Amino acid sequence: MIEVKAIPPKRSELKKFTQFQIDLYKGNDCYVPPLVKDDVDTLDPKSNPAFDFCEAQCFMAYRDGKPAGRVAGIINNQVNTRTGKRDARFGFIDFIDDPEVSAALMKAVEDWGRSKGMTRMIGPLGFTDLDHEGMLVEGFDELSTMATIYNYPYYNDHITRLGYAKEADWVEFVMTVPEGIPEKFNRIADIVKKKFNLRVLKFSSRKEIKEKYGRKLFELINNAYDALYEYSPLTDRQIEHYIDVYLNLLNLDLVSLVVDKDDELVAVGISMPSMSRALQKSKGKMFPTGWWHLLKGLKGKNDRVDLLLVAVRPDYQSKGVNALLFQDLIPQYLKYGYKFAESNPELETNGKVQGQWEYFQHRQHRRRRSYAKNL
Repeated sequence: MIEVKAIPPKRSELKKFTQFQIDLYKGNDCYVPPLVKDDVDTLDPKSNPAFDFCEAQCFMAYRDGKPAGRVAGIINNQVNTRTGKRDARFGFIDFIDDPEVSAALMKAVEDWGRSKGMTRMIGPLGFTDLDHEGMLVEGFDELSTMATIYNYPYYNDHITRLGYAKEADWVEFVMTVPEGIPEKFNRIADIVKKKFNLRVLKFSSRKEIKEKYGRKLFELINNAYDALYEYSPLTDRQIEHYIDVYLNLLNLDLVSLVVDKDDELVAVGISMPSMSRALQKSKGKMFPTGWWHLLKGLKGKNDRVDLLLVAVRPDYQSKGVNALLFQDLIPQYLKYGYKFAESNPELETNGKVQGQWEYFQHRQHRRRRSYAKNL
């Protein structure tokens, strides 16, 4: 017997909703769990400022009384207003390899979307682009990252069987960190600096970077990503929230800011050491020992770095500004002993971003997908 229940937005219930995923992937060496607290904060209307313009409903499926699947339905009213569409999103989806369970879960979230007047279901997507998005369809034997979804290969078969078709794909690359800055990068960077009167800023104080460029950084992300698939511009409340959440975690050596002659932000590159193995050891919990593994992941020896984001102001895109970022960051990668760099998801149609990897030894190692279905 399969039963699907709507989950109330209570933190105790949201913890169970999050824990289901961690239990489902127990023993999988490629799966990277989230911190339970982080996912609960994202799903809690009292903690996530995206609820200013979003609504959501979580569902859990049970087979014979045992947890068998989960999914969240999300409506981003801000994006729907921008696009003129009536889309509901599904996200935070996981289920056992049972077609009846996946069908019951998707029926529940689709019915919820229809009840809200929506005409299409898309996903997996989160509330905004800073949440995990895209179902893994290639690269199941690759170690996942902190910023991406991992799922079993059978997910795609279940979703397509239910009438969902490809809407968009993201690809991911792993690069070998070169022994030095590629000559062409150096040449381009030097030309661009002189031509546009640009310079790279480095900071040693988190307080200083937050005060001077915290808000400008996220405003740049809004400008740079505005035309991307289903982008949800960050609001003032979200920006304040993410300044506190993210900037406190960063190693400032791995943050590169490019400014013009007026000190206006032109580009940003943010990296951090891979937290994949540390999160696996933490099992998604800070206590009793998770905090130690996470601290070790941030401060300890690591051979892999995650390129969390690269953003260039639209009027400077395709002008070689990215070369300045990597001219600054590659020596830092070498300093910390990183051998490989993860690109994290890029839309397969985003040739501007993918073109920058041609200067490095690289391979595409993962692909993920967003699906759509008319309701």
